[in-house]
Amino acid sequence: MSSTAAPDLAGMLARGIDRSSPVPLYHQLAELLRGAISDGTLPPGSRLENEVALAERLGLSRPTMRQALQELVDKGLLVRRRGVGTQVVHPHVNRSMALTSLHDDLARSGRTPSTEVLDYDVAPAPHELAEALGIAPGTDVVTVRRLRSADDEPLAILTNHIPAASAPTREQLETEGLYEVMRARGVQFRVARQSVGARLATAAEARLLHERPRAALVTMHRTAYDDAGSVIEVGDHVYRASRYAFETTLVDR
Repeated sequence: MSSTAAPDLAGMLARGIDRSSPVPLYHQLAELLRGAISDGTLPPGSRLENEVALAERLGLSRPTMRQALQELVDKGLLVRRRGVGTQVVHPHVNRSMALTSLHDDLARSGRTPSTEVLDYDVAPAPHELAEALGIAPGTDVVTVRRLRSADDEPLAILTNHIPAASAPTREQLETEGLYEVMRARGVQFRVARQSVGARLATAAEARLLHERPRAALVTMHRTAYDDAGSVIEVGDHVYRASRYAFETTLVDR
């Protein structure tokens, strides 16, 4: 992580604080900082001024400043390191458990997705894969392996198996999301079975994802179906646990 100096943080915060507002000052500060991180004013690696000095410059108590910073530490936007101070970290991608593509989710969250197609193979499906796709063994299947990045930072390695008759081209997948292309081709996604797990990165995965050897990865296996109940694609994806998380909403029945 780089250690760049933050811009005039005190001036920026002072202009945004409303002392007559019923919103607690610590929360106002946290929201101002979160906005600066989100819009790039405070990029990853920016080092914040000492909290005691910053609190004094803003005319605030140290507990107020500490509570504001802790709120962002808890959200994974700041990190405190002994001997270094408080720094902005790379934002986590929080993704809902919905039938959407990572490409579309990143674009909707304001990140810039990009894709490198690592492999694109067309081959007859072996028995196990044919069974998973609900097709006859020997039917041509496209297996595509992609490196997905967010704002030019590697995030995930995506492997998908798609019946060749409905598969996008390699060129399409270099610029668009898989689901986006397939929907444009008339494929109607309806439901998917998905399982999420975790494992350690292989040496090759760690290199691609710019992670340390044996770093933690989030895994996802998905089988997607169309309106008729036919399998559209089977995917096996791995994500950097340091940058990625799934979110779910639980309802009491």
